[in-house]
Amino acid sequence: MNKQAAISKLPEITLYFWIMKICATTLGETAGDLLSMTLNVGYAISSIILISLFLISLVTQLVSKSYNPMLYWTVILTTSTAGTTMSDFIDRTLKLGYVNGSIILLSLLIAVLAFWRFTVGSLSVDNVKSSKMELLYWTAILVSNTLGTALGDFLADTSGLGFAGGALLISTLIGLVILATYYTQISRIALFWIAFVLTRPLGATVGDFLTKTHEKGGLGYGTIGSSLVLATILAFFIVLTVRRNRPALKP
Repeated sequence: MNKQAAISKLPEITLYFWIMKICATTLGETAGDLLSMTLNVGYAISSIILISLFLISLVTQLVSKSYNPMLYWTVILTTSTAGTTMSDFIDRTLKLGYVNGSIILLSLLIAVLAFWRFTVGSLSVDNVKSSKMELLYWTAILVSNTLGTALGDFLADTSGLGFAGGALLISTLIGLVILATYYTQISRIALFWIAFVLTRPLGATVGDFLTKTHEKGGLGYGTIGSSLVLATILAFFIVLTVRRNRPALKP
């Protein structure tokens, strides 16, 4: 795989990217709950199914030769859905709880990023130009999305903030990251990964806010309705991205 082909397989980090990331991670929360809870498949079986879908989409992404928006965001979505059920399995089925689960996942994410940093030399996504680096990239994303689910559930269910309060707190932290990007000298690479992790608990809390009943502090749209709306929004932005990346026709 040549350098140019590898770099072109990842999207440009723009406002569109972050909108689609939040939408995809929120959809991952609602779709994961749809499978494990609404359809009563269970956390363990749901994790197996969704991890399998993630691995299929990941292998397809790794062997592709150029950036494909539909494929890229499919992998992002499958990491989100897999992360949702994996987090629920750790927190609820294994009964480790949100705090212990978050600590374990945070330690794992730090280990993945540290291994990436010391073996490659940089955590910049602009420098992902080999299969090894891309595999590390997707491993970090899977772990960060799983961690984000645990953090989001902790904020919504245990912290006392509720779904709306948890979403507001994470939104505030993301706002501080944006301000730091423009007005401080903090490493842009560090800020990128902080923002990337924070968008997952934002998706988790927003997803819970959309799906949970009014009695539980949510809007009561359910997992099916919320997933359909989010999938439509994500598909709309993917189409916009495809059109932006489409070469102009010569006269």
